[in-house]
Amino acid sequence: MPNPFKADQHVAHMETVMGLTIEDDWRPVVEMHVTAIEKAAEQVLDFPLEDDVEAAPVFKP
Repeated sequence: MPNPFKADQHVAHMETVMGLTIEDDWRPVVEMHVTAIEKAAEQVLDFPLEDDVEAAPVFKP
């Protein structure tokens, strides 16, 4: 089982990597948004696709 996603650790790491400073008042809001993005990404990544599916080169409605 993979390690569970920890938004607070991810935000702290990315703050260092990107050279940002997140004010303490804003940190809970940033972590909340990162958690929401992780949940959305989880749904996209969990969507079942066949191995031979390729992206369409042109969008045709």
